[in-house]
Amino acid sequence: MKKYKSVTAFGPATVANVGCGYDIMGFAIQGPGDEVTVSLNENNATSLVELSGPYGHLIPGAREKNTASVAINCFLQTLGRSELNLRISLVKNMPLGSGMGSSASSSAAAVFAANELLGNPMSTMEIIPFAMEGERIACGAAHADNVAPSLLGGFVLIRSYNPLDIIEVKCPEDLFCAVVHPQLELHTADARRVLKMEITMGNAIKHSANTAGFMVALMKGEYALLSRSMQDLLAEPRRTQLIPGFDPIKENALKEGALGCGISGSGPSLFALCQGEKTAQHVARTIQQGFEAHGLQSETFVSALNAPGCSIINSIEV
Repeated sequence: MKKYKSVTAFGPATVANVGCGYDIMGFAIQGPGDEVTVSLNENNATSLVELSGPYGHLIPGAREKNTASVAINCFLQTLGRSELNLRISLVKNMPLGSGMGSSASSSAAAVFAANELLGNPMSTMEIIPFAMEGERIACGAAHADNVAPSLLGGFVLIRSYNPLDIIEVKCPEDLFCAVVHPQLELHTADARRVLKMEITMGNAIKHSANTAGFMVALMKGEYALLSRSMQDLLAEPRRTQLIPGFDPIKENALKEGALGCGISGSGPSLFALCQGEKTAQHVARTIQQGFEAHGLQSETFVSALNAPGCSIINSIEV
């Protein structure tokens, strides 16, 4: 077995909730993401995470407050290796409050790198709870709909949080996603505060029916059913007020070929599921133009739904 003194991992961005799957669905996006390097430190212990990248100056470097270090600390405690002196460097490429799993990208990459550095004592599925603890620090809730797809790749369903039960779902190869991130920051905690804590029995029934229909559509490749099922009755009705131009932008995306369109995570990024990469690219431009009409510049990403999860991009052997 190889022994490393340094490992660098990449954690991809994600789309969570996916319309009718609030806190229980998510998938990885190919392209954007954060990088974390974990190294054996022979020098004096440091209390700070080394930060770089375009957004590194915006996050805390203290180990008790940084999502990457919190995830690694929980991992080491479980292994009984808390005394291990690790150096952590984070290249923060993901904008904060983007709705694309920025904090999850950091915590997932961090624990993935630490696991590799120590010889993979756990499977990727087993390290998900540690990345979830990084999420708890970031937004107050240890949810898995971002960290699970960032680690595992592809589309995931969280059937249960207690006990944690995560299901990997294979999607049709020609199912793509357009994600458009406007230059607007929206914190998850703020987006959660606008939600109602109670829903009617009627809406609960409709929402669970849509969730079931969506999962069947994914597995069978039935796009008409997928489109009918992409209705968010929980978060979207309350969160649209936080995103300028949401209603006309969504309407135009559907007119231009999107199977469904909604808020990525807690926003402000929007996502649209499309059949085929060309359609996804066209819809991405349509959404971008919609934001421009409301005075917002944005960046676009197009990805297949079966995108890879965390990966090792560099390592130095002992």
